[in-house]
Amino acid sequence: MAKSSIKVRAKSKNGVVTVKALISHKMETGLRKDKKTGKVIPAHFIEEVNCDHNGSPALVAEWGVAISQNPYLSFKFAGASGDTIKLSWKDNTGKTDTLETKVK
Repeated sequence: MAKSSIKVRAKSKNGVVTVKALISHKMETGLRKDKKTGKVIPAHFIEEVNCDHNGSPALVAEWGVAISQNPYLSFKFAGASGDTIKLSWKDNTGKTDTLETKVK
């Protein structure tokens, strides 16, 4: 199995789950030129990030070219230890990645 581009931690405290995620992705805007060839580097960026909590949507984020390379995401919602979260993304070229983990 290939290594996931997503690293995620989810911890519960007093009924609030804090999710911290780091996604490895180039996030090219399509506006930069290659210094050697002078050709425009094609756009390659994450368009959508989803987080499901026990099978129900907890977060849906629509991203664009203004998001930095290897983006970091942090958010909170109501939940408990032992719950399941599934974080996934899709980019403008159709590539996707998903990671499922338990809340600690």
